[in-house]
Amino acid sequence: MGYLRELPNVRYQSPLSHKISSNDFIIIKNLFRKNKLLDWLSKETTIFNKFIIAEGARPDTVAEDLYGDPELDYIVIISCGITNIRNEWPLPNKELYEFVEDKYGVRMNDIHHYETIEVRDGEDRLILPAGQIVEHDVSSGRPFQIDGPAAGFGGSANKWYTKVGGMVEAITGDKVSPVIGISNFDYETQLNEDKRLIRPLKRGYVQMFINDFRRIMKYDRNTQYLSETLISTENNNLVQ
Repeated sequence: MGYLRELPNVRYQSPLSHKISSNDFIIIKNLFRKNKLLDWLSKETTIFNKFIIAEGARPDTVAEDLYGDPELDYIVIISCGITNIRNEWPLPNKELYEFVEDKYGVRMNDIHHYETIEVRDGEDRLILPAGQIVEHDVSSGRPFQIDGPAAGFGGSANKWYTKVGGMVEAITGDKVSPVIGISNFDYETQLNEDKRLIRPLKRGYVQMFINDFRRIMKYDRNTQYLSETLISTENNNLVQ
């Protein structure tokens, strides 16, 4: 991973059992050295592209697609504001199913909540937007109902229509229930799908990002300073 290569080093007292003396040390990467996108860059929306993460894609494969180099995966992660790759990157379908099965067990297909479906009148005016979470009548097990056009009420302008999955259907009856049940599996699937849309840095700004990244990673002079890329920790095991 290119990110580790860019991190500065720390000279640390050796914890190895085969060390010769208390003066022995090892060089390790400073994993506590953090970086983020500069504030002024994060507000410049024109330097980012919309990108849909494909099924099974990883940060390195996305970096290969965007920048031609899989080792620039850290630029994808940082520029998209991802701080926990395990929770913020979409799972492949197989892993998602296993996650939902482990989380909900036999209740994975139970209703998680109810959402409204889109309702419009005959003149295409919006009556009820889609995707609104609604309460339902627990005692009857039925979602809420609204007053609708009576069955057989004449005139297309006086009728209501629903749209679900791209299909348009007329609503008839005095009472209609313009909601659908969202299962636990569907709920988790939608959360996973929402993670697919990211806004990584455009290719033309990559070198500027790398230059700033390396500048920020350099150490300032202090009591531990050995070089711009190396500091030393205090050796508490030193024996005189």
